[in-house]
Amino acid sequence: MQTQTVKMVVTGPFSSGKTEFIRAISEIDVVTTEKDISSEAERQVKSYTTVAMDFGRITVDDDLVLYLFGTPGQRRFDFMWEILAEGMLGFVVMVDSTKPETFREAKSILETFKAYAPTPYVVAANKQDLGEAWNIDDLRIALRIEEGVKLLPCIASSKDSVKEVLLELLYSILEEMERS
Repeated sequence: MQTQTVKMVVTGPFSSGKTEFIRAISEIDVVTTEKDISSEAERQVKSYTTVAMDFGRITVDDDLVLYLFGTPGQRRFDFMWEILAEGMLGFVVMVDSTKPETFREAKSILETFKAYAPTPYVVAANKQDLGEAWNIDDLRIALRIEEGVKLLPCIASSKDSVKEVLLELLYSILEEMERS
């Protein structure tokens, strides 16, 4: 049997945990396009940013491989979003659940990716291990996420947590494929 490949995109605002998410689970060294940050305000958050994409791979079994493409989070690199969205079978929107000031941007990115392709998606509420993280129910309200959409707790540095999020997305993709 031929190996099936599934392209998934991991997107979200600047510093929401996209690169860390992919690094936590990829079986290969993640291909990154990171550059030093020049903006003083952004440098206080972290010292580098993704400018084109991150790429990781996971072999689920002999006949299923997931390709993970992480998008840049900054709007000045959003020209890459549509390119990375091409051919995706599903996407993850990462939200830093400790930073309510990024929620509007996360919702905007979610709507943008929904417009690129009518594919399944999940929302991953990152940093759920921190005390100041918003709980899932409050996040759903703040992000105006419909009841049927999977909003999942996540810790981007935890392989098990990332695996749970990706499995939920994969289940949604498989359900969609069975319907069509």
